[in-house]
Amino acid sequence: MNTTTHQSPTSSAAKNILVTGGGGFLGQAIIRQLLAKGHRVASFSRSAYPQLDALGVNQLSGDIANAGAVKDALRRRDVVFHVAAKPGVWGAFEDYFRPNVTGTRNVITACRSCRVPMLVYTSSPSVVFDGGDMQGMDESAPYPAHYHAPYPQTKAMAEQAVMAAADDELKTVVLRPHLIWGPEDNHLVPRIIARAESLRQVGDGKNRVDTIYVDNAARAHVLAMEALEKNPTVSGRVYFISDDNPIGLWEMVNRILDAGGKPPVTRFISPLAAYRIGTVLEWAYRTFRISGEPRMTRFVARELATSHWFDISAAKRDLGYTAEISIDEGMQRLKAWLTKSASPSP
Repeated sequence: MNTTTHQSPTSSAAKNILVTGGGGFLGQAIIRQLLAKGHRVASFSRSAYPQLDALGVNQLSGDIANAGAVKDALRRRDVVFHVAAKPGVWGAFEDYFRPNVTGTRNVITACRSCRVPMLVYTSSPSVVFDGGDMQGMDESAPYPAHYHAPYPQTKAMAEQAVMAAADDELKTVVLRPHLIWGPEDNHLVPRIIARAESLRQVGDGKNRVDTIYVDNAARAHVLAMEALEKNPTVSGRVYFISDDNPIGLWEMVNRILDAGGKPPVTRFISPLAAYRIGTVLEWAYRTFRISGEPRMTRFVARELATSHWFDISAAKRDLGYTAEISIDEGMQRLKAWLTKSASPSP
């Protein structure tokens, strides 16, 4: 039986694929695109998701930091998309190290023992953020000497492990999507909308950032898999991916607020004041062991006041990546989804 798909000239034979974190925002988008190309897909997450049941996806429950569970999930796979991670800007280092670093090492080890030939890893541009502006940087940007949050530090450790693992038996590639957004977002968009009344613009608002619409990010992952199969020189490399359209950070925030029916941010605070507030709040949360997350941290203060956009020429050249969905079109889709979500059920 011919299992070759016919969606595009670049489609290859149907594969047996595992997506870690398949129930998450990006994970689900990747799964939908893989299914559309005729691949067989399973998800490995801590919980079960009705959306994946509806797609007919085999769901495997387990902890990414449990080596045995990861090995069981990777048996007889042709490709692994390792998307699962603990995100965030606050928390103990070990709480991030266990899923992000130990979990990634478990995936690499299981790929070897189960003879999985390809691994696509989802990282983050924050791994090279040193607190200053990053404008048009490419993949040669170095890791900073110091991190102000455990998330970028542990993601940097993990992506280095994935790159170092590349050899003749295991082909790997690392993607760095920046500020993923769109319908079904359960992280960035709802946080912005929930804080609409208390948000303050940090700085003069001139700082520009890269973002990436979720379906563009998912497509980049699928293209990375296809590139690994055809071009061995891609293996062991890292790629920035984005909507290829740097936008003012606060313009983006206001557009998301508008999509959610909220007014724009009108109050301001200086970068220095935001950093000082973050310093005090971090001290207070640690000293008094306050639960939850501070409204401001030093890492967030620097991210909100600086530019961070990247040269994605390498992804265009090696992966054939382009942003098919523009920010304008993505915003229309986001607004429609938010409007529908806010409407009372009949």
